[in-house]
Amino acid sequence: MTTSEPLGGGSQQPDPAYAQQPTAPHTNPYPPTAQYTDTTAPPPYGQQPYGPPQNPEPKQGRNVLALIAFITSVVGFIFACIPGALIVGWVLLPIAFILAIVSLFLKGSGKAFGITGLILSVIGTIVGVVVFFAVIATSFDDAFGSGPTKIDTSSAPEESADAPAAEPDAAEGTRENPVAIGATISSDDWTVVVNSYSTDANAAVAAANSFNEAAPAGSHYEMINYTVTYNGADSAIAALVGVDVVTSSGNVINSFDNFVVLGDSMGLDELFTGASATGSAAFLVPDGETVLIRVRPGMVADEVFVKP
Repeated sequence: MTTSEPLGGGSQQPDPAYAQQPTAPHTNPYPPTAQYTDTTAPPPYGQQPYGPPQNPEPKQGRNVLALIAFITSVVGFIFACIPGALIVGWVLLPIAFILAIVSLFLKGSGKAFGITGLILSVIGTIVGVVVFFAVIATSFDDAFGSGPTKIDTSSAPEESADAPAAEPDAAEGTRENPVAIGATISSDDWTVVVNSYSTDANAAVAAANSFNEAAPAGSHYEMINYTVTYNGADSAIAALVGVDVVTSSGNVINSFDNFVVLGDSMGLDELFTGASATGSAAFLVPDGETVLIRVRPGMVADEVFVKP
């Protein structure tokens, strides 16, 4: 089989002039409609980007909870200072405390209100406790108080010349300057007069009741007789008047330290306004000790010392 040859015979050679012409570069006959730009690339120095910012920061609002905590703490603080409205303050202050703590963890401006509310709620609670105890003390004094204690020594016998002198500047009725037996000790509710005092009451205690125990070795019984008069409203029990003795060593001895039954023991006598009761009380005193009588005309009245 032979190779076919081009028509006309011979071999066909390329045109040299055509081969030397440069080839035109490839061009797109359709021009672009828009030019691509990289919007993520930063603009040149000194040139501001066109249009709004790509990622604007969200604007923080006001911390409303902090403002509510502040207002609640102020109102609670005010009510905590009013004795008749303490309960309102005690309800609002814990609420303000909790709201203030929560507001400190929330985003937004105005956290200063939350801090202020937190401080006010704590201080208001302390003030409320103080006011509460002041109200309790006032109520207790109104219920059981007897007012200031007064002393009238005009009915007391004059002291003997050999009696020891009181310490200078010592108030009347103190341990340093006791009043004499027979002085009238009074308050708004009670009047007390010590009638007599016996430093040797062993025989009287034994004769009063056979079940009374004899004084142990190294001690002896002493006995006081006194009268109480009720001056307050309605009625009260004579036992509200306190009478005991204080030894020279400073020990307090009460009549109920050793149970002794006397024929005229001062007990739970109920007295109405103007009524009086007279009775006795026995005290077990160590040998060699001297005593002073301590009288308190009411549960919270000032004490007065009487010299036997």
